[in-house]
Amino acid sequence: MKNLIAELLVKLAQKEEESKELVAQVEALEIVVTALLRQMARPEQEALIDNVEGALEKARPDSQVPAEDAELLQQYVKKLLRHPRC
Repeated sequence: MKNLIAELLVKLAQKEEESKELVAQVEALEIVVTALLRQMARPEQEALIDNVEGALEKARPDSQVPAEDAELLQQYVKKLLRHPRC
């Protein structure tokens, strides 16, 4: 039983480390996108945002992807592009 608990704790620690790495990657991408948007003139920003939002609309997921997941992705993209970090 102790071995099972020890194995589960090791797996949990590994998952935690993977989660931290993913969070760091997402935050790094947010910083890069925000910096790039700030370097663009307003009309260029709007054109890029419109292109990304249009591409998302065209790439609507099929029925295998839950609607909630697709909506969550759209919300995050909109937040990133329309309301970037300060």
